Amino acid sequence: MHRTGPMAGRPKRLRRSLIPGEVAPLTLDRDRLRDIRDAFVRSAKRARRIGVDLIQLHCAHGYLLHQFLLPLSNQRKDAYCGSLENRMRFPLEVFEAVRQAIPDAPVAVRVSATDWVEGGWDIEQTCAFAAMLEAIGCDAVHISSGGLHPAQKIPVGPSYQVPLARAVKAAVRIPVVAVGMITGFEQAEAIVATREADMVALARAILYDPRWPWHAAAELGAQVKAPKQYLRSQPRRFRTLFGNA
Repeated sequence: MHRTGPMAGRPKRLRRSLIPGEVAPLTLDRDRLRDIRDAFVRSAKRARRIGVDLIQLHCAHGYLLHQFLLPLSNQRKDAYCGSLENRMRFPLEVFEAVRQAIPDAPVAVRVSATDWVEGGWDIEQTCAFAAMLEAIGCDAVHISSGGLHPAQKIPVGPSYQVPLARAVKAAVRIPVVAVGMITGFEQAEAIVATREADMVALARAILYDPRWPWHAAAELGAQVKAPKQYLRSQPRRFRTLFGNA
């Protein structure tokens, strides 16, 4: 149904903001949804053109695609809200468009597996979403959590999101990435060795210690390849650390 008159084309404002006192967001019309989908595609193509090897869509932490998934934030009145199928519709449309645009590269998706709030997005819905992504060509799912609703109560602690990754891994065959307060070498190795996840992702640990992978390899008896300029830095007690030395 098209609007006419002086208000035509103006997006409708949602009824309320999740945070009291903040301005409620605007409802995107079909044209704007298409524009945003196409912007994701252009961004992915630019990334590939400059040599990025893997593309990951961010459907977590309160960003736009996550807002569509969460029933507490998605208050639309059209085919993109209501049921789980409808709430997944736009994120899946964006993923499928990106997947088709760059068939030569892996495309992963990062999700918040739970919003840690009653009535929000949860692990059961995440497993269903991951299965749908797998069916349309997703190469991996990266399991985080939270970041959208102000009432979230996150039980932060070492490996606190790993059980979420384990649940998703039981629901799909594609690789699952675990993240969240994974800082220790043995801790990370155990997550992969016990098949709770296929990979671990590190952020703050790498900011603190940019050579974390080298130190992990040294402690666990593995090897890494180092740039030629670094070969003389190999510690005497790890004489085989640099496999290209």
